Amino acid sequence: MSTTAQDPFSLEGKRVLVTGASSGIGRQIAISCAQAGAQLAITGRSRERLEATAAELPGQGHTQIVADLTQSADMERVVAEAGVLNGVAHAAGISRLVPFRMLNQTHLDDIFASNTYAPMLLTKGLLAKKRIAPSGSVLWIASIASHVGPVASATYAASKAALLGAMRSLGREISKQGIRVNCIAPGYVRTPLLDGLQGSGGNMGDLLELAPLGLGEPEDVANATVFYLSDASRWITRTYFVLDGGLTIPMDIYA
Repeated sequence: MSTTAQDPFSLEGKRVLVTGASSGIGRQIAISCAQAGAQLAITGRSRERLEATAAELPGQGHTQIVADLTQSADMERVVAEAGVLNGVAHAAGISRLVPFRMLNQTHLDDIFASNTYAPMLLTKGLLAKKRIAPSGSVLWIASIASHVGPVASATYAASKAALLGAMRSLGREISKQGIRVNCIAPGYVRTPLLDGLQGSGGNMGDLLELAPLGLGEPEDVANATVFYLSDASRWITRTYFVLDGGLTIPMDIYA
């Protein structure tokens, strides 16, 4: 038996679907999973950026599916074309800074459609079509926003918090199939999404000073994702992992 086959942290022989793979955390998750030996099905809304991600993937047999997961037809196509999967990493999502007093139905619908409904409905579709193999792993990317409630982020925080509850319930329902489901709750990571928040008036300076290890990189989240998709995490389900450089610890202490 090869060393790779004995390595519980390897993704060799596994097929993994990564959403939001055209940018930021999702892009790096796809690259890191391929580096760990996985065959990838990647999806995102931008064909050009998705192709750029695909060009970075080592290995063979990867597929690209251009799709907007807020559209039911696109979601059904992803389910049909993804193949039989050993892992799913749902990293697609959006964020907009909107003070609570300015909330409206359109804003709520947009954020929840991308951040909550899409991962839940996509996972439902994959399970219904038996696209997730026994002993597979589902991972939703949540956020520490659900814990700390940043200013002008009520909808975003709520949309990510909803994933934690849904994950706990789903984990019980699919445990008989040996499929596990977990969330990662990243802190502030150097991505285009964070740059956009900064540019729209989000002042992250004070928050980042609270993080002993500072700003994270996409690779930090991707490495944790590889662990949750690998057999090394085979006894972990219905939980979430906070990955924030120590940011939320002082918030919990001094709240």
